[in-house]
Amino acid sequence: MVTITSDAAKFISGLLEKNNKVGYGVKIYLAGMACSGPQFGMSFQENAETGDKVFASEGFSLFYDAETAKELDDCVIEFVDDPNYGTGLTIHNPNVKGCSSCGSGSCH
Repeated sequence: MVTITSDAAKFISGLLEKNNKVGYGVKIYLAGMACSGPQFGMSFQENAETGDKVFASEGFSLFYDAETAKELDDCVIEFVDDPNYGTGLTIHNPNVKGCSSCGSGSCH
């Protein structure tokens, strides 16, 4: 199961409000694979589509398909505001221990 931090939930709620999407949710989808594991994309989505799993959060829902659900298992959606990573959301996968090509101990 995916976890979302309270700061990430507040950030998403703020984005939905700023973009006149109150009542919408966020679709999470696989955007590819990298040395650090799966890469995810996100977009606004009004309702669950056929086959979507729904994860209710603080005032909105997350939608994702079965393939994405497998890759999201144990992941944490976090808000970051860091000069190295920028400001926004990251999906941290605790099962990924790093990758040799980027040289870091933790890739997102």
